[in-house]
Amino acid sequence: MALIKRLYCKVMDADMAILKIARMGHPVLMGIAQPVADPTAPEIHQLIADMIDTMADAPGIGLAAPQVHVPLRIVVFKVPPGREADDEEDVGVLLTALINPEIEALSDDLAVGVEGCLSLPDMIGRVPRHTHIRYRALAPDGGLIERTAEGFHARVVQHECDHLDGVLYPMRMEDLSSFGYSDEISRGWREDHILEDEDG
Repeated sequence: MALIKRLYCKVMDADMAILKIARMGHPVLMGIAQPVADPTAPEIHQLIADMIDTMADAPGIGLAAPQVHVPLRIVVFKVPPGREADDEEDVGVLLTALINPEIEALSDDLAVGVEGCLSLPDMIGRVPRHTHIRYRALAPDGGLIERTAEGFHARVVQHECDHLDGVLYPMRMEDLSSFGYSDEISRGWREDHILEDEDG
């Protein structure tokens, strides 16, 4: 826990819960994040709370600990309702914290969708992702989270967990001609499930 405290104190403003977001090119985004030994530790709960505040302030729908300069395997995310255009019963996913998450692809099927990231402000690109996954993680209370996810939910989880392994979404892109500043990209394809709030 001493290492966690030392890392966390370096990035935390004592008077605020909004943490600085690392941008593409910073070394912290390129490394492999370390597993969390005790998900119930007060330092971990404080970090998660501040990540949630930072995500809301950005604003975003996902954030990984390396993005706030803490190389630990933690992500927070939410999926707003109505992101699945072909699902009238899409109620989204409530705010969730995943500690030491693992992802299993349940299908070889890939779908290309538009993503953005808080570490690449104002930019978007088309990224292939597995359409159907299962993910497992520890919750902040030490309990097990296990879910299957499809569509946008699956995309968000894959995007966030990539950050734990030093992967940014442009590294997943097959065609860099679709990568650029959001205000320069034509409106026609920008409207396809944009992950513009995501973190990422």
